[in-house]
Amino acid sequence: MIKTTLLFFATALAEITGCFLPWLWLKKGGSGWLLLPAALSLALFVWLLTLHPAASGRVYAAYGGVYVLTALLWLRVVDGVRLTTTDWLGALVALAGMLIIVSGWRNG
Repeated sequence: MIKTTLLFFATALAEITGCFLPWLWLKKGGSGWLLLPAALSLALFVWLLTLHPAASGRVYAAYGGVYVLTALLWLRVVDGVRLTTTDWLGALVALAGMLIIVSGWRNG
């Protein structure tokens, strides 16, 4: 389960980076060259999703829980926004959902 969770976090970082770089280009006047690493990051995101042994729908559902936590950590670290108690509570609920889904992969 730890390996799967770490893989999900790497996947989420690849996706968020791949979306953040075009955002910098469009909203903050960044260089169009940001689109190249963005595309590579999104390709990495897709490849990482394929490394899971479960059906794609289950992978996407479980991944969503880790994505929520990773996005909030990005908000804190990159955007400098302080997280609220409800941010942390929501992330814990989402992560619990991911753990429940992944724990059932052996059964189906």
